[in-house]
Amino acid sequence: MKSPTSPYQPLLLRLLHNAIALLVFASLITGFMVYDRFDKRFGTLNLPIVPNTQGIHGTIALTFLVLLPIFALYCFHLGSRRLVQPQSLKHLNEFEKSIGWISLQRLTNTLILLSGTFAAITGRMMQEEWLPNEELNHAWYIGHLIAWVLMIVGIAMHLLMSAKVGGLPLLLSIYNWKIRAEDMPNSWFKGFKIKPSSTILLIFEMLVIGGIAIAFVLPRVALFKQ
Repeated sequence: MKSPTSPYQPLLLRLLHNAIALLVFASLITGFMVYDRFDKRFGTLNLPIVPNTQGIHGTIALTFLVLLPIFALYCFHLGSRRLVQPQSLKHLNEFEKSIGWISLQRLTNTLILLSGTFAAITGRMMQEEWLPNEELNHAWYIGHLIAWVLMIVGIAMHLLMSAKVGGLPLLLSIYNWKIRAEDMPNSWFKGFKIKPSSTILLIFEMLVIGGIAIAFVLPRVALFKQ
């Protein structure tokens, strides 16, 4: 199943994917640094204390939240073939064929979007003073820890499935910065579909975009109620 040549990845996808990937890894690293400083319930590395780690993590996470809807819209309306398809669940038990692994890869890609959305919602609802005050059992904080674990598992699955489906050429293709004629900005939205290509993708898009909207609005609602 490994391709001898690197598959082509559109420039817009490469830009968005790599920006999101950088922000996710930065969020995971700084998030662990925050956990390692204030929590440590599930193990610790006793990392050196970095001043204002929470602020750094929050800034990175907010940048991720701003970029996430753009990436999600690209995924659902231009890159939908990389996401779960109507027949994907049916093919999940056909691992003796390439379609089984491809279907699992598409499902993994879709679930990563949901995990990122869940992380954004729970992170936005946390209060900065909770951890310094050792208030470690708030539901939003526990949810954020769960989202952190889901993101790690999702990223690992994404890399494993990409390696299984396309090998090293597929893994490296997203970092290939060669530019073709179709990579020009006036071609970026060629093939854009107003509606997702299937009902299942419409449902997932509503969950992701709706969740992102909640992440923006809910903290303001909670602040207003205070």
